[in-house]
Amino acid sequence: MKRLGAVGAGKWMGAMALVAALAACQREPAAPPAADTPAPVMDNAPAADAPATAPASGPLKDVIEHDPRYVVGISYPQGLDRYPGLADAVRRYGEDARAELMQAVDGLGNDKPTAPYELSLAFQQVLDTPTVVAVAADGSRYTGGAHGEPLVARFVWLPGRNELLTAAKLIPNAAGWGTVGQYVAARLHEAAQQRTVADKLAPPDAEALLKNADKMIGEGTGAEAANFEHFVPILDGSGKIAALRFVFPPYQVGPYSDGTQSADVPAAVLRPLVAPEYTELFAP
Repeated sequence: MKRLGAVGAGKWMGAMALVAALAACQREPAAPPAADTPAPVMDNAPAADAPATAPASGPLKDVIEHDPRYVVGISYPQGLDRYPGLADAVRRYGEDARAELMQAVDGLGNDKPTAPYELSLAFQQVLDTPTVVAVAADGSRYTGGAHGEPLVARFVWLPGRNELLTAAKLIPNAAGWGTVGQYVAARLHEAAQQRTVADKLAPPDAEALLKNADKMIGEGTGAEAANFEHFVPILDGSGKIAALRFVFPPYQVGPYSDGTQSADVPAAVLRPLVAPEYTELFAP
C-alpha cells in the first residue's frame, strides 16, 4: 500500500509556505525579494487586471499566481494522471475553488483589499492500491474577515471499475445513512466529552458545551448522503476496507475552533448498508 511519505508531505508544506511568502510580499510591496531567492515558476502568470484561467484538460500542474490583490497556490500530487477520471474530479475541485476566489476579486472593482485575497489548496494522494485510490484536499480561501473559509474534500477512486465512489452511490438510501449518522454522532460526542476533560471545564460549563456540541453534531450528521460525502477507506492487511473515515469540515459538526473533525465507522456497521455492488470491497 502506498501512503503519503516525506516527499509528499514536504511538497505540501513547501506549497503552503510559498503561498504564505507571496501573501507577505503583497502586504509589504515596498520590500523587494531577496536576491538569492528563486522566483516561483509561474503557470501562465496573470496580469493584474486579467487573471489567467487554469487549463481545463491535460496533465495536472501546480498553480502559483499573484498580483497586489490576490494569491493562489494549488498543489497537485504527481502521477495522478494515471487515473484520468480521478484527475478530472480533482482538477474541477481546484478550478471551482479558484473561480470562487476570482469572483470575489472581481467584486473588488478598482479597490485593493487591506490584505490580499488568498487561495491555498493542497491535494495529497493518501492511498494507492490496485483496488482503491484516495486523494485528500485541504486548504482555505480568504476573501476578507477574521479568517479564511476552510476547504476540505476527499476523493475515492476504484481503478477496477474506473469509477469515482461517492457517498450517494455507496449507500443509496436515507435509512442506511441514518444508521451511519447515529454511529458517527456517538463518536463525535465522545470526542467532545474528552475535550471538556482535557480543558478541565467545570461541570456546568462542560454540560453547556456538550449541549451545544450535540446540537451541531445532530444537524451535521442527519440521514442524507450529502453529510457524509468526504471519506477515506482504511484498509486491512488483505486490502479490504476495514473502516471508512468520514471527515467533517469546520462548522458542519462543530465551531470553527474545533477544526476539521473525523470519525471512523467499521466495516461491520457499513457492510450491511452499502449497495450490493460494493459489498466485496469491505472486510467481512
